[in-house]
Amino acid sequence: MYIESNNKSKSVGNNRSLVHRNSMNPLITPEAVKPSRPNFVVEGVFNCGAIKYGDEYILLCRVAESVKSEHEDTISFPIVVEKNGVNDFEIVVLEKNKYPEYNFSDTRVITRGRDGYSDVVYLTSLSHLRIARSSDGMHFKIDEKPTIMPYGENEVWGIEDPRITEIDGLYYISYTAVSPNGAGTALIATRDFKTFERLGLIFLPENKDVTIFPKKIGGKFIAFNRPVPKAIGSPDIWISESYDLIHWGNHKHFFGVTESGWEAGRVGGGSPPILTDRGWIKIYHAADRNNRYCLGAFLLDRDDPTKIIAKSREPLMEPEEVYELEGFFGNVIFTCGAILEEGVIQIYYGASDDKICRADITLEDLYYHLGLV
Repeated sequence: MYIESNNKSKSVGNNRSLVHRNSMNPLITPEAVKPSRPNFVVEGVFNCGAIKYGDEYILLCRVAESVKSEHEDTISFPIVVEKNGVNDFEIVVLEKNKYPEYNFSDTRVITRGRDGYSDVVYLTSLSHLRIARSSDGMHFKIDEKPTIMPYGENEVWGIEDPRITEIDGLYYISYTAVSPNGAGTALIATRDFKTFERLGLIFLPENKDVTIFPKKIGGKFIAFNRPVPKAIGSPDIWISESYDLIHWGNHKHFFGVTESGWEAGRVGGGSPPILTDRGWIKIYHAADRNNRYCLGAFLLDRDDPTKIIAKSREPLMEPEEVYELEGFFGNVIFTCGAILEEGVIQIYYGASDDKICRADITLEDLYYHLGLV
């Protein structure tokens, strides 16, 4: 259960004057990324976790790769397989005319209808995680080799959408682990972004968009997550508690989709919460029923984050620029990481599922957007 405030948000007609897109956007594009294998093609670099590590800005990027099909009537894509106890890759090739029950219209997934539902049977790309580094938060150099590759039966279809939370000098990376079993959430820990410890699945499929608070509240770790019901219910934001970051419970519904408008399709994800003098800032994403993705914001009570002090009545950011409207999957703005620095929130976001961009907003302007000024 959540408690919504009675504040009446001011109507901000044009958030372009509040949120400032970086003039260098897009900061990282697929052309800047070296494929992990000679026969792979980088389709996108997007949806990055973001953190300030010492004097360095680090983006942990999702890199999606595919394999070019030799014929128009076929589609090819890689999956993870185990060979002789070692992770390897296999290329799946489908002749479209042999699978009339499959829907190939979505560039991201191949689906099959079943009793009124649509099941995902394959992804068209395989994602891994790769670090990009910068001294100024704008000019990034992405590593030539993958940082973290998918591994094991829960990551056969890749690893996606990392989010980084620092707690007492340890950096926790929550990410979506995708396999034919569904999309669950796994956790990795690191102290130096050089060595990584896999901690396994922390939320079973179908659950994703996990963002962990950077400090305990009431002696417990807190995380937002987004279950995806397939029968009853809708893809809403939930909030959960843990004593060890591995075992989660006391799950509570936090915020749900609306009947119409920009939040009518799904809500969730965004960047890990940021603590300010006025409470927790939570940047989140929402999609309408046409899969148009926008960003919004919550301000939550410092000691009880289930209490909503204020939230966006309209999008904080929505697809407007060409690089947000056109791409691998257009009309998308999606963030996994934001950094608060000197009163400015730097939002790093994926645009059209294939490139990384940045937009800044001052805390004062964000509070205005939320109707608090």
